[in-house]
Amino acid sequence: MTPPVLTWRKSSYSNDTGGECVEFAPIPEGGAAVRDTQNRRIGYLSFPSGEWAAFLREVASDRS
Repeated sequence: MTPPVLTWRKSSYSNDTGGECVEFAPIPEGGAAVRDTQNRRIGYLSFPSGEWAAFLREVASDRS
């Protein structure tokens, strides 16, 4: 099976100072992939749509 082509976006909290950075990409079939910006070569974690949506809800609720 060929891995999906992913379009990565760096977290808005990431910067160019070498800190803790993450990137995410929507997965074409649904959900999202997450990887460490400084260690892209080791791969990524993928999350189904429901889990990704729950994560985003939790993050949003912590901001308010």
